[in-house]
Amino acid sequence: MSGNFLPPVQLTASGRPVLQRNEVECFYLSSVDLISEDEPTNIPFPNLKSGLLILTSHRLLWISDSSSSESTGAFAVPLAAISHIFSHKKSIKSMFASPRIRFQLLLTPDGRVSGHGSRSVVATIVLRGKGDCDAFLAKFWENWRTRAWEDDGPVPGSSSNSGSAPASSGIYSSDGTVRMVGVAGILRKEQEMWESTDKSLQDAFQDLNALMSKAKEMVMLAEKMRQKLLSGSTSQTNASNDEEMGTKEEMQDWLLSVGIISPVTKESAGAMYHQQLSRQLADFVKVPLERAGGIVNLIDIYCLFNRARGTELISPDDLLQACSLWEKFDVPVVLRKFDSGVMVIQNKSHSDEEVFTKIKVLVMKPDTLRAGISASDAARTLGVAPAMAKEHLLSAESKGLLCRDISPDGFRFYINLFTEIDRDDLHLVKDHGIYATWVRANHAPQ
Repeated sequence: MSGNFLPPVQLTASGRPVLQRNEVECFYLSSVDLISEDEPTNIPFPNLKSGLLILTSHRLLWISDSSSSESTGAFAVPLAAISHIFSHKKSIKSMFASPRIRFQLLLTPDGRVSGHGSRSVVATIVLRGKGDCDAFLAKFWENWRTRAWEDDGPVPGSSSNSGSAPASSGIYSSDGTVRMVGVAGILRKEQEMWESTDKSLQDAFQDLNALMSKAKEMVMLAEKMRQKLLSGSTSQTNASNDEEMGTKEEMQDWLLSVGIISPVTKESAGAMYHQQLSRQLADFVKVPLERAGGIVNLIDIYCLFNRARGTELISPDDLLQACSLWEKFDVPVVLRKFDSGVMVIQNKSHSDEEVFTKIKVLVMKPDTLRAGISASDAARTLGVAPAMAKEHLLSAESKGLLCRDISPDGFRFYINLFTEIDRDDLHLVKDHGIYATWVRANHAPQ
């Protein structure tokens, strides 16, 4: 019934809402009910219980809490369909009850929420959890009055021909009138200079607003193109050649640096800051992980994520806490810590066995059987950074696949031959297996 009454909201893999054009998140409230206390009998208003309420510049978004909510799904209330917001009346009774915010919704004759509706129903937001009701109501009023959804595009910067005719010299002006001289002339000239400066500043800020509006459009266009690239990379992998894949990777690199349209902030999310930051981060790392083979150093993600957030930078502690919350959410990524202490982000589908298989193929080559491999050699084979390749080599060593030799030139890794040695006959040379292959490689003419 909710889907027929309220429009549904599309969610990402981490449970974050997919925003509309120019839409920005402004406020979060947890444990919120969206009901109608005085619904007409012919309008079946849905009773949405215990969900996350997100106020954006365009909509009210209600997302169910699957762990404790009776209602499921995600639904939206367009701010354009709200005809009135009732003021919050405080009384002695309200002090002992959950805060409530009431607003009037416009409905079409068939019972759908629409800004062009002919009927209306009063909906109620019930705050069951902790949240600043007054701050939310103030932001609710502000967004509703701003009517950001009516902006079809950036306001063009006004370009005016501010160049004036050059002033003539002497006591006569260009129109033949007598110039003001003395103290009055100095004051008049000073005033004209301030007026000219003020006009120049106004023109500059108008151009800046137009540039920022255009930048928002570019960010949204980049996000749309990035989503198409992600969807196309899975459905058209077999049909694309190496040149097309290279072009896609370059395009993803460029799109990755454009930025996030609506970064989660402490001001908008409040107590749910780290939860929402964790979900947004899970959506963001999808592209870097796809490019890096399913595993990325946490420091690299920190730099990429802060670059995408622009001025809304986060601290390393915030990033670490956001990553640690992934265990509670059903997201396709996980935070991993190697034995050396290096922390990485990887896909849940990432398999160490596949990495070990590639490493084993590399170390079994005749040249590497004699000289071993370095982290740089493994990095070229695995397509990762040398620091990350070293961690994979150390992991392979801990599994008994490799042995390590430490020299002034650094670490060299070799295939582990100790598993091939017979303890009962240490001098037995086998004519098969890895040991025999190693013997042939070392006795072959170079």
